[in-house]
Amino acid sequence: MTQRVELATVRDRLALDGLVTEYAVAVDDGEWEAYRGLFTPEGRADYRSAGGIEGSAGAVAGWLAESFAVFPVRQHLLVNRRIRFGILEQDRGDTAEVQADYVNPMGGTGPEGMSAAPDLLCGGRCVFSVLRTEDGWRLSEVVVREKWRRVADRRAAPVIN
Repeated sequence: MTQRVELATVRDRLALDGLVTEYAVAVDDGEWEAYRGLFTPEGRADYRSAGGIEGSAGAVAGWLAESFAVFPVRQHLLVNRRIRFGILEQDRGDTAEVQADYVNPMGGTGPEGMSAAPDLLCGGRCVFSVLRTEDGWRLSEVVVREKWRRVADRRAAPVIN
C-alpha cells in the first residue's frame, strides 16, 4: 500500500468512528434532527430486537423520542468497534460496515432533578451499514441486536440498623 492509500484509510476510519459516536450522542441527548441527519435520505433503522420498530430514520427517530421520554437519563457506550470496508459486491471503497457492542443504562430522574440509578440496563451489538456520500459518510442502515436486558427491582431495599 502506498502512504497516500494508507492515509486515506486512516481518515475514513476516523470519520466512521466519529459517525458512530455522533449517533450515540444524538440518541443520548435526544437530538432527533441530528439523528436524522446522520442517515442517507433512504436510511433505515431496525430496533425490533429491543422491542422497537423498523423503518425510515425519520419514523424511528419519532419512535425513539416518544419511547425514551420515560428515560431522560441514558448513556449508550459503544465499544469493540470493528470496521470493514467494501462489503457490497463491486464496491469501490464507498461502503463500510461498523459493528459495535453496546451497554446502555437508562433511568429516570430522582429528587430535585438529580439523576437516579438506572431503571433499565441492556446490551448487545449495533451493525451500522455506511455509505460515502457527497456530504461524507452517512448511515444507510442501523440494526440493533439486543442480547440481554436487566430491569431494576423496584422493591424497597431492607433497612439496616
